[in-house]
Amino acid sequence: MQKIGALSPGILIIFISGTLWAQNPSMPEIQGVLRHLPSNPNYFTDDSGEAIFLTGSHTWENFQDIYSEENMPKLDWEEYLNMMEDKDHNFMRFWVWEHPYGASWSTMPIQIDPMPYRRTGPGLAFDNLLKFDLTQWNEQYFQRLRDRVIEAGQRGIYVSIMLFQGWSLNKMGLKDVDPFNSHPFNLVNNINGVEVAEKGVDKDGHPTLHSLDNPKVLAFQEAYVKKVIESVNDLDNVLYEIINEGGTIEWCYHMIRYIREVEAKKPKQHMIGLGTRITPTMLNKILWDSPADYISPTWEPPDWAAPGADAVDDYGSNPPINKGDKVCIIDTDHLWGYGGNYVWAWKSFLRGLNPIFMDSWKRIPGKMKLPEMDWAFVTGGINRLDRDYPDYEPLRDNMGYINRFAKQVDLKNMKPHADLSTTRYCLANPGQEYLIYFPPFSKGTVNLSDVSGDLDIVWFIPSLNKTVKGVTTLKGGYFAVIEPPVSTDAILYL
Repeated sequence: MQKIGALSPGILIIFISGTLWAQNPSMPEIQGVLRHLPSNPNYFTDDSGEAIFLTGSHTWENFQDIYSEENMPKLDWEEYLNMMEDKDHNFMRFWVWEHPYGASWSTMPIQIDPMPYRRTGPGLAFDNLLKFDLTQWNEQYFQRLRDRVIEAGQRGIYVSIMLFQGWSLNKMGLKDVDPFNSHPFNLVNNINGVEVAEKGVDKDGHPTLHSLDNPKVLAFQEAYVKKVIESVNDLDNVLYEIINEGGTIEWCYHMIRYIREVEAKKPKQHMIGLGTRITPTMLNKILWDSPADYISPTWEPPDWAAPGADAVDDYGSNPPINKGDKVCIIDTDHLWGYGGNYVWAWKSFLRGLNPIFMDSWKRIPGKMKLPEMDWAFVTGGINRLDRDYPDYEPLRDNMGYINRFAKQVDLKNMKPHADLSTTRYCLANPGQEYLIYFPPFSKGTVNLSDVSGDLDIVWFIPSLNKTVKGVTTLKGGYFAVIEPPVSTDAILYL
């Protein structure tokens, strides 16, 4: 048994032949719509036939503008795109808000614009602006949507368009900050007589906003979905997300099928995603059993539903292997809300997941004036809503580093194989190619019995984005004990 000792800080890369990948490869062009990769359901593919790994930062104001009394500047869209391109991010979750005024996370009033419907009156809505006419589209809304999807695609970025918003209901249950008060489907805000029977958060079996039990509302929701599809169907870099943390189960399933029905008559068909509901809790099984193409699960059981319980599926610190038949886009939004770190991103990647980051690139406007909510925003006296929170820049960088790995290895033939390493984090095509994670202060045994030949060693240092070639080689054909060079994280590439 061979033993490989310490050299320098970082990630260990071992390869049989060929050159080390470029440090800053150019952004690839979008090559057709994403579709299923039958040989490896952990990833999508495109016209190239290669596996497409998805990762990137998303933020709450990357589509609509959000204003508050704080007079914060609007999100600089160009700066945000530049950041994503510079860091090799290729996936954007495109946020949509259904309501124009108020937020359940903020006791400070906020305003959101644009909305998809024209405000014609007669009469004033809850926010003292003209009421909505739900039969007249605000074309500026759909033009902005299309323009931004195109601009992202020009930089090699896929855009998952969020269609509906669970947080346009009163998720926090606080008095006087219910966003549904201003919602276009609230009877007081439209001239079309449209009203939701039950105005609380979405619950299965209840006629809430995102359910099948309000036929008139459902018809307008379907019309909106169809309008979005008509606005972007010709674009290749599009995906759809049904709703952020909301929706009754049957309504979510219905919307997935409805998109497929509409797009079946269009030139292009795009991938559709479904994420967890949060409140009330939705089991991850509901996502796996859904007709969605990709899913975004959460801890199970989540700590907010079962305080003190150990997670069976711990997508935060020990992400489970993706053994299902769907692409899994694991999102910090559904884990910490505000949080995430680069170690989590690497672990997720090596378990066959596609990690994305809800990024405080521009802090979400509004303020929760409740001391009991500090746990959601502050750690060690530092606000996790700040762009420069210490974990965030290393996470942004490492998502890009991981994407570079994913584009250079033969990812379509690599799957999680925890059995090949005592560290339990291994993405491999056995006998051909391996990526193995070593946690801090560790060494591990790696099964190389299927490998022939002498292997060169290269270390990748994630904190510096630097590669250093080793001075020894590694022989395949048996087990090897690998001791990382220092106490930091290390990843072995074979």
